[in-house]
Amino acid sequence: MRPDFLKDRDTIALVAPSLGCTISPYKERLEASINNFNKMKYKLLLGDNIFKADGVVASNTPKLRGKELMDAYRSEAKAIMSVGGGETMIEILDYLDFDYIKKNPKWFVGYSDNTCLIFPLATICDCEAIYGIHFPTLHTRPFKNDQLDTLNMLKGKDTFIGYKSFEYHEEKPTFDDNEPKEINPLAPRCLNKRTKLVCYNYSKPVEGRLIGGCLDVLQCLCGTKYDKAKEYALKHSEEGLIYFLEACNLRSMEVRRVLYQLKSAGWFNNVKMFIIGRSYHLNDESFGVGIKETYIDMLKEYNVPIILDAPFGHLGPTLPIRSNAHARVSIENNNIKFEYKN
Repeated sequence: MRPDFLKDRDTIALVAPSLGCTISPYKERLEASINNFNKMKYKLLLGDNIFKADGVVASNTPKLRGKELMDAYRSEAKAIMSVGGGETMIEILDYLDFDYIKKNPKWFVGYSDNTCLIFPLATICDCEAIYGIHFPTLHTRPFKNDQLDTLNMLKGKDTFIGYKSFEYHEEKPTFDDNEPKEINPLAPRCLNKRTKLVCYNYSKPVEGRLIGGCLDVLQCLCGTKYDKAKEYALKHSEEGLIYFLEACNLRSMEVRRVLYQLKSAGWFNNVKMFIIGRSYHLNDESFGVGIKETYIDMLKEYNVPIILDAPFGHLGPTLPIRSNAHARVSIENNNIKFEYKN
């Protein structure tokens, strides 16, 4: 189910289902992004928790974070954007009304820990969501790259998304914890690494249902009462699945263990393609085994294309992907293109 696209003067709700923006550079970037949007043709609905850190490594308690999200779904907002990722979003799932969400779909935008909602939105609610930037990424103007593409996707302006403008990406996070604290919190991202796709077993475009997210989180969902991945694969067996996956903190051997777990749980039944994004440890070679080598070794048994170092994930820019949408994915001249069918 695709939510309605945004129109001028529609409302966007901001929520903090994981971390809130309380420290530099996140606080300054959220404030600047809000200021940017106050000059545009949209209204903002600010959640109670977006500037808080009252929970355990979280903006607030699981119950209050869940309430904030459900309040956004019950509000006039046509889209909901997360202000950040984090570590403990999975704890709010017991406080969400998935029946209500299914009957009242809205665009939800986020990535990383926000996989906790984006994946169940597909597998439980049959709703589309956008795996893409967090709202504070919109702190610089004019908008470009992933900023512009996310807004265009919310407005339904493009039926396809190509990565031609994503010639370079970050070599490391713009705001590394090891960086000097006097760094300008509103500095633009340093895109200094040339993007180069790695294609394994690819020969022609693939069509299927897009599903996926952050492996660190998918591992935590696997086996819980919110795990409907195997049923989802069966439901969409005729059209097949295109899995988009990326990781945050996992290194190559950890990725290997997670992929084994998901394979054993039947998550990849009826898969037609894997698209692997960029993690913080993109070039990790734990025990002499590279992370790209790990993906290929663990997934080659499915005999489907595997596209690695795709331009999304934890090293920006990260182009938006419409989770639960039917799409045609093609590769040409080091560009990847998603053509959406609705």
